[in-house]
Amino acid sequence: MKYWLMKSEPDVWSIDQQKKAGAKGAPWDGVRNYQAAKNLKEMKKGDLCFFYHSNIGKEIVGVVEIIKEAFIDKTDKNARFVAVQVKFKEKLKKTVTLEEVKKNKNLSHLPLIKQSRLSVMPIDSKSWKILNKMSNI
Repeated sequence: MKYWLMKSEPDVWSIDQQKKAGAKGAPWDGVRNYQAAKNLKEMKKGDLCFFYHSNIGKEIVGVVEIIKEAFIDKTDKNARFVAVQVKFKEKLKKTVTLEEVKKNKNLSHLPLIKQSRLSVMPIDSKSWKILNKMSNI
């Protein structure tokens, strides 16, 4: 199993909307960055992802699970980009802000800090555990 972080603007798609999508989940679509799209293609069923509210809040707010691996993104007219299907797993008891992540020296290598514009990124297992601890999971 691999771990990831996926960013969404909460006024476009929030953790609460993701929760309402239920067991069938919802497509994670609209990704047009090639590196982020490559990350989507590497995701496997059962992988877990932090759900990050970008722009408004700038914080990790929940966890989602990959339930369908990469498929052609229906929002891409040229059929070049992919989407994955994700379902809600849980909301964090305590959100983890970008500021808190930046303050933790053990997380300074994360793309969340190094490549702030990347919307889909891998999270190594050690960092996953640290972030879970920070969120009181």
